[in-house]
Amino acid sequence: MLPPLVEFPGDRLLTREEAAALQGPLSRQLDGLLAAATQLIEVGQAASPAVPLLLRGLEATKAQLGAVAQTLSQHQDPALGSEAAPAAEGEPAAEGDVPHAEQAKAGEVGPGQPGGAASTASMAKHGGARKEPYKPAPGREGRWVDIMDARHDGRRPVTDLNRLNAGLMTLLQSLTPTTEELAVQDASLQKVTSLLKEAWPGANVELFGSVANGLSVRGTNDLDICMQLPESSDAKESKVEAALRVAETVWEAGMEDVKDLPGARIPVVKFGLPGTALRVDVTIDNDLACANTRYLAAYAAIDPRFRQLVTIVKHWAKRRKVNEPYTGTLSSYCYALMCVHLLQTRSPPILPALQLLPHTHTGSIQGWDVGYYDKVETLQDFGNANTQTLAELVWDFFEYWAWGHDYRSTVISVRTAGTLTKTEKGWAQRVCIEDPFELSHDLGRTVDRQTSGVLRKEFLRAATLLRDSPNPLHQLFERFIGKHHAET
Repeated sequence: MLPPLVEFPGDRLLTREEAAALQGPLSRQLDGLLAAATQLIEVGQAASPAVPLLLRGLEATKAQLGAVAQTLSQHQDPALGSEAAPAAEGEPAAEGDVPHAEQAKAGEVGPGQPGGAASTASMAKHGGARKEPYKPAPGREGRWVDIMDARHDGRRPVTDLNRLNAGLMTLLQSLTPTTEELAVQDASLQKVTSLLKEAWPGANVELFGSVANGLSVRGTNDLDICMQLPESSDAKESKVEAALRVAETVWEAGMEDVKDLPGARIPVVKFGLPGTALRVDVTIDNDLACANTRYLAAYAAIDPRFRQLVTIVKHWAKRRKVNEPYTGTLSSYCYALMCVHLLQTRSPPILPALQLLPHTHTGSIQGWDVGYYDKVETLQDFGNANTQTLAELVWDFFEYWAWGHDYRSTVISVRTAGTLTKTEKGWAQRVCIEDPFELSHDLGRTVDRQTSGVLRKEFLRAATLLRDSPNPLHQLFERFIGKHHAET
């Protein structure tokens, strides 16, 4: 059962006096609900029926605090400066929005804004003077340009990292796929597999991508399936013909919105499964993608912090709209490799370099060595000497990509558990991430001059919030509304 909740007049607009009176009680209510949910999860009661009730209470309280903040900002004295812009009218609260007491308390503004966490008093406490805070132009309040700090002096976050970690773990719980979701995905995979094997009796059908390696988040509606043709020919024509036959096969079986792209670098057929929200991509002989999936699954089996970090980073990237390679940002696979690299380079390391250990899995695909050490059951204690929490690792991730990475000359390489130079790779892209198997493939090639600036500013925004705000979670995962290129 939920504890008694603050009475909130939801049938009309708040007056300023009502908003001011509700601000404190609602904030305390949010803290209490969060503490209750976190306690249940920490003692192994995540499946308790009370947890969904508490999360719904958190969502409702968050929305009420948003209404309070909006009311107060409408009555704010202009001399006090601009508050962060409220969410767009009609913007729904998506599943996975941050259920945390650090959310949208009235009067709280971001670092670099008047009265924000990076105020003169705060800076004096942590050493060093600070330049005058950026004052955004009208209509640009709350954007990343108002928060990011291009300079870093090595200061640690001012927030309570234990509290931040509790909030992240609660968020992680809401992002974990449900049993029902997983069952629908499994049944759908079996259905598509049966269709394909009926048409190609000797074919191998394999699931790849985040659903296959355990790195998917709740609400993932995409299944990536590879069909490896029997005695496959490397001739492009055979794969093209196979893609056209797959399209015909699934269309005849009643699949929805069938689209075939036989001329793509890897021929693909896209369709929807009736009665579900799932979209399926069937690719032909996409063997390297399958190898990459198994490789990440091996890392996920070594230390649970890898999956936790990937889930949080992917959620952030989706909320901030920097997870779309076709619009010039980075793929989920890129972010997963960035997380591997971070965990390999902690001191002591949390993850090893599997390709530097004796290869217990061997093989070659399209001339590329895909061997690595896959006996991960022997590596379960590898990262135990490092006791960093998820919150500390999230801070390390954004600190590195905001201020630590050398974008001019460095390539990250999980194959070597370190970095290479752009000169030795012969690459000139702005963000360079080496594919661990196809060594000539720069996974960051999708990032162009314009979107490189967007990415770096988003990393700066996230790191600045984590460093300077005592309550960073709400703003960290705030949904970006609009198109990034309009801000550059």
